[in-house]
Amino acid sequence: MDILKVRTPRGLELKGAIFGDNSNDTVLIMLTGICSNVFQNELLYSTGNLLSASGISCIIAHAHDSFSCFAYSDFSTGKQKHAGVFNDDFNMVYEDVESYVKFAKEEMGFKNIILGGHSLGSNKIIHYLGNTPDDYIDYFIVSSPVDTMYWWRVMPNIDKCFDIAKTWVEEGRGDDILPFLFGGFSPMSANTVLGFYNADNLKNCPVLSGEGETDSLYRIKPNGSFIIGAKDSVTGESPKKFMETLNSWTRDFKHNKVIEVPDASHIFYGKHDIYAQIVLDCIISSECFAVSAA
Repeated sequence: MDILKVRTPRGLELKGAIFGDNSNDTVLIMLTGICSNVFQNELLYSTGNLLSASGISCIIAHAHDSFSCFAYSDFSTGKQKHAGVFNDDFNMVYEDVESYVKFAKEEMGFKNIILGGHSLGSNKIIHYLGNTPDDYIDYFIVSSPVDTMYWWRVMPNIDKCFDIAKTWVEEGRGDDILPFLFGGFSPMSANTVLGFYNADNLKNCPVLSGEGETDSLYRIKPNGSFIIGAKDSVTGESPKKFMETLNSWTRDFKHNKVIEVPDASHIFYGKHDIYAQIVLDCIISSECFAVSAA
């Protein structure tokens, strides 16, 4: 694994990780979930290792919200800045995904690009896939996506964080970090909490809440796979039905796969190798890999 530096149009240098190199024709770009990165999420590491050992490169695409706090280079100012999920700007989702995709295509020269996501990373790639004018992506892998408005109702400390955030922003304290961990796991400023709540670009899996849009799913051009754990706690009583509903909103749903992993949770705890093997199988069986292998 090597560290990858990807500069965004706004001048921020995102730090990803790459397994394998551009001697392979095919790469999976995997957008991580909130506060999830290759250094602490074995799911990502296991997937990257297996793919690279199988002749497929894997880029773990870290955005701001992959770390609680991290030092980034800001080339618009020529200075280092501390960023992370505590002060993320969710309006930049499309730009961050596009930056990784264009880096893989134009700078590294990969012939076949699979775009994947886990948890909130899946919502990010749905937003990108449904709105990009480019045809860079040959296949997609959506795993454990989130109905964000339903998520706001079931995660711990959300109400406390939201109420305090509104008050603090009104008082001019929007940059202050809340006294409660957002969702029980992440520090966030008041501005970031409200920005997350109002991030309409991530409300693209409204299966349970009914709050959001499905046009992005319908506009996705390539085929792909939807992967879910049978015990995913943020997808309601039937995770597989959740994913089947998402797939039904795509234009070419009959040619997509819906895969349920028995006894697996939202983060596939204890099932990381199984998840990685499923991702590999999906890529190998896809048309883009078949063309590459030929």
